[in-house]
Amino acid sequence: MSSPDAAVETPVRSEPSRPATGAPAPDASPATTRQRRLLTGIAATVVCRGVGVVTPIVLLPVTLADLGPDLYGLWAAVGALTAMAAFADLGLGNGLMTKLAPCYAAGDAVRARRYISSAYLLLTGIAGAILLVLWSVSPLVPWSAIFDVRDQAIGRHAGPIALTCLTVFLINIPLSLVVRVQFAYQQVAQSNLWQASGGLLALPLVLTAVHLDLPPAGVVAATVLGPVVANLVNSGWVYGWRLRQLRPGLRAVDRAATREVLGLGALFLVLTIVMSVASNVDALVIAHVRELSEVTDFAVAARLFAQLGILISLVNVPLWPANGDALARGELAWVRRTTRRMTLASTVTAVVLGGGLVVAGGPLLAVWVGLHLDGGTWLLLGLAAWWVLLAAISPCFMVQNAAGIVRPQLVGWTIYLIVSIPLKWYGALRFGVAAVPIVGAATYLVAVVPGALYGYRAVFTRRADATEAQR
Repeated sequence: MSSPDAAVETPVRSEPSRPATGAPAPDASPATTRQRRLLTGIAATVVCRGVGVVTPIVLLPVTLADLGPDLYGLWAAVGALTAMAAFADLGLGNGLMTKLAPCYAAGDAVRARRYISSAYLLLTGIAGAILLVLWSVSPLVPWSAIFDVRDQAIGRHAGPIALTCLTVFLINIPLSLVVRVQFAYQQVAQSNLWQASGGLLALPLVLTAVHLDLPPAGVVAATVLGPVVANLVNSGWVYGWRLRQLRPGLRAVDRAATREVLGLGALFLVLTIVMSVASNVDALVIAHVRELSEVTDFAVAARLFAQLGILISLVNVPLWPANGDALARGELAWVRRTTRRMTLASTVTAVVLGGGLVVAGGPLLAVWVGLHLDGGTWLLLGLAAWWVLLAAISPCFMVQNAAGIVRPQLVGWTIYLIVSIPLKWYGALRFGVAAVPIVGAATYLVAVVPGALYGYRAVFTRRADATEAQR
């Protein structure tokens, strides 16, 4: 198993005479090209996310009216379970993106193709095997009990909705690798356009499903199929034209590359499991200690703030491969400078937009979907605090991810998981739904932030030690 620090390659000081597809042009400096593509990617992210926000804004009242509060709450709980299954890719997507950044810096398309082909083969096999097991054991799974559905009329939809969400999710696991490849090769703007088109595709699909009076599982399927279709078409475009030299194939599968991606992916896997459970357990906790209608209150408010959170996340994720490229070239000053700027920009954006949602969120939800939140101000404040903290620390995580330094994050998130779940359970039971995000934000500040800062410093310490050892 390779060390996570192996993701930091020997600095590349010279450009290849004929760069691979997607590599910087010979007459452009790496830093200039990287900065331009990063800014272009961030701008495209903001625009595409702004377009993508239209879909949930339009669909929320449509799906809530069609499903009703209880079925919508059930769907929210299923969505939490699906989100926690993000570990199903074994961390290979994250490991692949980290490994590809030095390949991009060196213009090494041969090595990159080995990593990509190995990752696709592994994830296709894993997703297929899990799908087979899922559909085989589904009749034996007490879906209603898992989501604590007491109403029999609602409970009969638990299985179909859960199967729909999990099946689409599993199919999308190998298909979504194309996004990692595009980000690693700094094709962020193009990737975001494809992802935005997948989100917008849900709009006609859902409206058609509601018009045809499809069962709840059919409506849910219509909301989640868009990204799968977009990733499928995007893959054809990337490997058929844009980055042809990286096209995956069985002959390019390599054992050494597989071991490297798996070794780094294993750490990302554990981190993803912990983060997914810790970040998505809220709806399940509320479902077990409160009523399903209160899950809906939380889920609708959380979805409103999630648009802010997703924007911040998508803006910062391009830093991951950009930092990997800069670290591979030994450009540490660029990494520090960019991290400081993005930290300030992310925090200010989260404070301004989050504050606006705290003030306007209650009236907006009342007019938008006719939902009157119980203790709404405290719930909105808690959600805003959560996303401000994530925005402030996200750029530090992007540096660590680029270097393959995962353990400090893992320690922080593990402490958060262990401490936050019982506190959220007690808070929801004793004080109501609003206590859940407030407890989460407070625990994150104490448990995760210190680990993030320590890991960020460790990147530069190890790079300095490696440079000194080479002299």
